[in-house]
Amino acid sequence: MLTINGRFLTQGMTGVQRFAAEVTQAIARSGVPIRLLAPPGAPPRFGDIPVEIVGRRGGQTWEQMDLPSATSGAVLLNLGNTAPLRPGRQIVVIHDAGVFDTPESYALPFRAWYRALHMALPRLGARIVTVSEFSRGRLAARLRLDPARIAVMPEGGEHVLRMPADPDVLAKHGLQRGRYALAVGTRAAHKNLGVLRDAAALLAARGMVLAVAGAVQAGVFSGPADAEGSAVRTLGRVTDAELRALYENALCLVFPSRYEGFGIPPLEAMWCGCPVLAARAGAVPEVCAEAALWFDAEGPATPATALAQLLDEPGLSDSLRKAGHERAQRYSWDAAGRRLLELIA
Repeated sequence: MLTINGRFLTQGMTGVQRFAAEVTQAIARSGVPIRLLAPPGAPPRFGDIPVEIVGRRGGQTWEQMDLPSATSGAVLLNLGNTAPLRPGRQIVVIHDAGVFDTPESYALPFRAWYRALHMALPRLGARIVTVSEFSRGRLAARLRLDPARIAVMPEGGEHVLRMPADPDVLAKHGLQRGRYALAVGTRAAHKNLGVLRDAAALLAARGMVLAVAGAVQAGVFSGPADAEGSAVRTLGRVTDAELRALYENALCLVFPSRYEGFGIPPLEAMWCGCPVLAARAGAVPEVCAEAALWFDAEGPATPATALAQLLDEPGLSDSLRKAGHERAQRYSWDAAGRRLLELIA
């Protein structure tokens, strides 16, 4: 039986929690028995998986004090960047080296704790897994590890198709099919949303708007940046059904992040047939390859330049949709689960 750290069940949904949830479900679908341990406040079931509530604490305190005593010496799988500081058999998925590489994106207490945790875990015997070759290189450098000690597994994006699209989100925010570009992300500094100001101005000049979907997590991210202007519609957090509709009806996804350990939104967009314009930075080129139209995260080839090309070059949008759909087929959560089980074995 595989024991999984279910702390993610009590956290808000971001890319890390999405990964943990989807990989846990994929492992369950493979037939491997799971013991899913979670703190108080977690639901009694996660899909078809029963959830075992252990301890009385919450958050990091639960993970460090209650969780270890409940694992009975079994191999513990931790999917969300953190794990108990204990010697013994455990696997930890660390998604990127962002707390080292982009410190301006994180509040000081968060950054300090994650740095200490990530340095200590491999030295206590934890097996480190990450989600891209880019992240393996950055973690090896920052944690002073041989890259061979860090395994790589993929992520997926097809979860975005699980819920029927909710087209009411367009009317709710005054959006028209094909008349808006979509940006998805938090206001963390490395998400680089401020660079979209010129893109918003270009869209406004052509009677279009920039729609920005995402939520701010107070206390975790610092140094917010945002696109501004009359052509910007801030949507806040959206449901999966709304997000699918936004992808399916958008002119394109514009993804300006200058640092990503993987980059789920471009893959979600490709699964939905939405053309992807992205900054050539982090792991995103590794994931999207030639299926995206690239610009510079910080440089002369701007998001506005790429948008103008998309709008003015006949056939480019259709070719990006086709290439994106083909590229997306390479990534699925079931494949991710199989790869992780191979590493555990």
